[in-house]
Amino acid sequence: MRKKVAVLLGGRSAERQVSLKTGEAVYQALLSKGYEALKIDATGPIVEELNNFKPDIVFIALHGRYGEDGTIQGLLETLDIPYTGCGVLASALAMNKIYTKKILRYEGIPTADFLTISAGEFKNKETSELLNLIRTKLGYPVVVKAPTQGSTIGIYFVKKEEELLEAINNAFAYDSVIMAEKFIVGTEVTISVLGNEQPFALPSLEIISKTGVYDYQAKYTVGLSEHIIPARVPAEVQEKLSSIAVESYKAIGCRGFARVDFIVGENGQPYVLEINTIPGMTETSLLPDAAKAAGIEFPDLVEMIINLGMEK
Repeated sequence: MRKKVAVLLGGRSAERQVSLKTGEAVYQALLSKGYEALKIDATGPIVEELNNFKPDIVFIALHGRYGEDGTIQGLLETLDIPYTGCGVLASALAMNKIYTKKILRYEGIPTADFLTISAGEFKNKETSELLNLIRTKLGYPVVVKAPTQGSTIGIYFVKKEEELLEAINNAFAYDSVIMAEKFIVGTEVTISVLGNEQPFALPSLEIISKTGVYDYQAKYTVGLSEHIIPARVPAEVQEKLSSIAVESYKAIGCRGFARVDFIVGENGQPYVLEINTIPGMTETSLLPDAAKAAGIEFPDLVEMIINLGMEK
């Protein structure tokens, strides 16, 4: 009997359009594999549609808030419906870059130096004091991030001090607590990880952006970024990247699949930037490319993720 899979897509986050593309790609892959599949937009009556369809499992193809942050996972747990990817806690932790970095630091996993700034602190603290703190602790350039956004939404690259306050104010439009992170010059590399109890790393993938920054436009416009597999780093760095990726995956408590993003400094030291618990699955996405390099075609990758979700 064919498994019934509901694909949750769309949703209310700033990454809705990307989610629609991911969901459509997953849906078509499921049909090609013979599954009975249904697309459900997460802006509608989700519970009613799930109860009517009665899926064996839900493929969560949502990105950002209300989908990647543990909320939809909690709903599915309550409904006792199996789902793909990470559980409630791992999803919530990885969605927030600040808490991800705190756990990585606790585990001794390398990540760039950072500071947090709350809206209240920003309002009450002398501007000169904040500027001096960032100048002395992190230096310039610095990256200002809204910690709960994805697809490089709410991220600002600040080259000089006079640009900082505008970047901070822009980031506060997304979150009430933001972070400033030391900018590390180096090679952008991502490692996708698959598995539950015994996770494994897929080949490393180096990202080259033709815009100079791997931003929203470069990520989702065909031809504006290039993926190089494996990444052009020494063999010992390759091994270190894979090891750290799996270690980070376990530290957060990930299951199913996730993607660990790195910057490899000019000295060859990898630093974890973030962990994506529902990586994009579009025509320009990183995980499908890395899987293909490992001999896993896209429909097979989708089926692997389904099977890992059924194991839970």
